[in-house]
Amino acid sequence: MREKKTHLYFDSEERKLLLHSLVELKNQLIKQGRYTDPVDELIFKVVNAPVKRMKIEYV
Repeated sequence: MREKKTHLYFDSEERKLLLHSLVELKNQLIKQGRYTDPVDELIFKVVNAPVKRMKIEYV
């Protein structure tokens, strides 16, 4: 059975906040002496994610 994929769309401010939070989480894990591989993968995915321009109309 195939894995279900989920697509998330963030604006620039939300993306900055997400990256900042992931880096803080990584720093906390390093202080605790735990593995940071899953967080590193997420940071890599967020940084290299394609930017999709969307037009938003307010009604």
